[in-house]
Amino acid sequence: MQTDNSVALLNANYSNPIKTDANSQSDALLKEQTDKFEAFFLKQVLDIALNSDEENSLFEKDAGDKIYKSMYNDTMSSALSGNLGLSEMLFNFLKEGR
Repeated sequence: MQTDNSVALLNANYSNPIKTDANSQSDALLKEQTDKFEAFFLKQVLDIALNSDEENSLFEKDAGDKIYKSMYNDTMSSALSGNLGLSEMLFNFLKEGR
């Protein structure tokens, strides 16, 4: 008994599998970089927004208050990155340019 492979051959994708793997790897690296850019952007926004010299600020005034603020902003920007849409918009724009 013979199997008819003609339909499968007509629907086969003849693109180079190495190229698609390279594209998916390139897309993953690009997405990672756009997420990092969004985190950097958010950190800059948080640095400006939380830069207050009020008495009732989030962190008390002591020797390490700048370090605590920086660490807090780093953590918040990393947690929020990838969810605001800036990363996705930048990713799609850069992907079209390739």
